[in-house]
Amino acid sequence: MVDDVSAIPLSLYIHVPWCVQKCPYCDFNSHTLKGGIPEKEYVAHLLDDLRADAHLAQGRSIRTIFIGGGTPSLLSPEALTILLNGVKQIIPVTLDAEITLEANPGTVEAGKFAGFVAGGVNRLSIGVQSFHPRQLKALGRIHDDQQAHHAIAQAHDAGLHSFNIDIMHGLPEQTVVHGLDDLRQAIHHQSKHISWYQLTIEPNTSFHSKPPQLPDDDTLWDIQEQGEVLLAEAGFEQYEISGYAQSGFQCQHNLNYWRFGDYLGIGCGAHSKITTSHGIQRTEKIKHPKGYMNIGQSYVFKQWLVDKDDYPFEFFMNRLRLVEACGVDEYEMLTGMKLPASTISLMAQAQDKGTMIITAKDWQVTALGRRYLNTLLEQLIA
Repeated sequence: MVDDVSAIPLSLYIHVPWCVQKCPYCDFNSHTLKGGIPEKEYVAHLLDDLRADAHLAQGRSIRTIFIGGGTPSLLSPEALTILLNGVKQIIPVTLDAEITLEANPGTVEAGKFAGFVAGGVNRLSIGVQSFHPRQLKALGRIHDDQQAHHAIAQAHDAGLHSFNIDIMHGLPEQTVVHGLDDLRQAIHHQSKHISWYQLTIEPNTSFHSKPPQLPDDDTLWDIQEQGEVLLAEAGFEQYEISGYAQSGFQCQHNLNYWRFGDYLGIGCGAHSKITTSHGIQRTEKIKHPKGYMNIGQSYVFKQWLVDKDDYPFEFFMNRLRLVEACGVDEYEMLTGMKLPASTISLMAQAQDKGTMIITAKDWQVTALGRRYLNTLLEQLIA
């Protein structure tokens, strides 16, 4: 068992499930908006959900909050302020907590940014995805390129500590020129953080049932390789598989995920991972808004203790995403268990293949290991 749970950082994830329309590549728990958001009712349920889970904080304060979706920027600044103030009354939030809101770059929502900041948000994550109209249309996005530029300008004007620009590559019929141009435009906007990742076709999406024509492997690799050079030249350091940041501007919420910290999840379909005296507990909340807001029942859809034999997989599935080295004692500190000898042997084999570097103090995934991360993960939990 873990000796000191208080040493494990605690984050909070809040899910807002509504979107104006469902994007064909999206496999997140999102629901097309029909009419206005019942934001007053939903915020009340979010806070009740948190009250029911408050004991799981085990005396810890919340260090980061991430409000995701869906499109949480559809909320009014007034509703968001009530939500964040309510959270702070239920579980203490550190004074320097990073509080991130995902935002769609539509002009109406972008105009709310100042109100969101006044309500407590200090970081935005703006879902641009592309600056090219053809690609935006192919992705089913509701904004155009001008709205994307306007939203980023609004983020600069809102006085935020930081904001992220989300950009995808490997888009339908995308060329190397267009893929790199998207990245150059994001860099030009002087954000301190860029999430840059390849489009993947996920099950249960429109793209899965009707796959678009995606670039071939050579084009994908050229975009990836040349894009990493552009980011490095602009002062962005890769700190996880899809995260690039200037010094001091890494997303602390995501870092806590990948470092195997604890997090509470409230809202439709939200997940939690909490270390308890009995082991690592995972929770999933009811997915559909109607079911979630059914007064008088638990918000929990299912809850379980992770099998201890699955701890290595759970740990490595997160920790391998990070570029930074992992101390040899981190696994035991966060799980209360010794790393299995079989896993140590498999890590040594990975080092022989050039996908990991192992020392007496720590281990680290190499650039080759990050390129073939899924294969490395499969090898370590074989």
